[in-house]
Amino acid sequence: MRNTPMENIIVIFGATGDLTMRKLLPALTRLKKNNDIGRLSKVVAVGRRSFDTAAYLDYVTKNAPETPDIKTLKDMVDYVKTDIGHVDDFMRLKEHLRAMSGPKTVTLYYFAVSPSLFPVIAGNIHQVGLVQKGDKQARIIFEKPFGNSLESATAINDALYEAFDEHQIYRIDHYLGKEMIQNLLTVRFANRIFEDVWHNRTIKNVKIIVKETDGVLNRGAYYDDAGALSDMIQSHLLQMLSLVAMDTPMSYHSTDVKKEKIKVLEHIAFEPKQSLFGQYAGYTKEHDVAPDSKTETFVFLKALVNTPRFKGVPFYLMTGKKLEVKQSMIIIEFEETNEQRKWKLPLSTNKLIIKIAPLDGVGLMLNSKVPGLKDAVHEVELEYCVACQAVGNMPEAYEKLLLDAFFGHKSLFADWCEIERSWRFVDSIRKTSYDLMIYDHYDALYEQIITLTGEVI
Repeated sequence: MRNTPMENIIVIFGATGDLTMRKLLPALTRLKKNNDIGRLSKVVAVGRRSFDTAAYLDYVTKNAPETPDIKTLKDMVDYVKTDIGHVDDFMRLKEHLRAMSGPKTVTLYYFAVSPSLFPVIAGNIHQVGLVQKGDKQARIIFEKPFGNSLESATAINDALYEAFDEHQIYRIDHYLGKEMIQNLLTVRFANRIFEDVWHNRTIKNVKIIVKETDGVLNRGAYYDDAGALSDMIQSHLLQMLSLVAMDTPMSYHSTDVKKEKIKVLEHIAFEPKQSLFGQYAGYTKEHDVAPDSKTETFVFLKALVNTPRFKGVPFYLMTGKKLEVKQSMIIIEFEETNEQRKWKLPLSTNKLIIKIAPLDGVGLMLNSKVPGLKDAVHEVELEYCVACQAVGNMPEAYEKLLLDAFFGHKSLFADWCEIERSWRFVDSIRKTSYDLMIYDHYDALYEQIITLTGEVI
């Protein structure tokens, strides 16, 4: 007798890997418990180890960084041994999926493996007819790094296009799933006080900052090949920049939003003489890092978006490791008022702060009189803490992204045109010659930035 068809199936290649253990299984567990992905849903864990489902769940119990909800996982997980290099194994996987699928089943294929393996998996999926090109109910999903250059990203993309259409491909940049990145467009377009001043006549500069306190940890081999430019600038920071700088889309539909983001990426440039590249002291002694490595672990860029809306406004992008605090934010600094300039008042500029990590929220910096008899003025912050107002636990980025992939919503996923243009920008930076500053303390970096730009970051 045929099993009841599943509503949603996610097939995870790399089922024993770190990403699956840390992010995917916990996110899917929460979605399942909340019935967000449907009561009749299944996770098919694919790996080359000789496990059955019980042995796989035992492996998860022993190796997951947080104690998993095994009761929920037992109800939703099947393990299927598959060597991705063997076409016959994909035929067996196909039969396994056919037994649980119906005409309305949506199937996600999550490539939680090295990008070098994407073409192999895609080729075998295509060869056995596991997915038909153009099938709107079959989708693949994977995350950055999208290559390590435009050339490598194009090669991966061309291989995927042999088996899938663009509308079937979901590229995850997990920053786009964070609550305040999702909220950025609402803050911009649903508030008159910001919508009417979002241009170069009133905005003085934009700072996009992602700081990390850790070094490369156990990612030395990957990071030494990528560096901060590929690991952070090409993906997270340029995505944030494009959302800040884009013109008003025709609608909230993903296609319209992406059109405006792409226009930004087509008109971005950087100032080499006002940019800084660094490497933390001791980096070359990290495991799997070349002893003579010139890989940057810190990047500060002064970028310009040469569109009518933002022409002339500096966008300062900064990201690095071994810094003083783990923090991600976007700071929109507004011009001084006419009276501030005319009367030379010692007042601060207004700033809108989009807080992404560690706590999501929005802050607005204003000038206000100090309470009391004196005519002193100080800077105050009006703050809204999103996490503080959430009912229950805040959803993780992966919960939102997986749910959107199941429902076919692509607004929070990068398409190929965005990837291509962001790589063109990063590759143009790499072609310039720059000195690498070795730093053993973040103060030296910040002092150099002040010297280069006059800005305190």
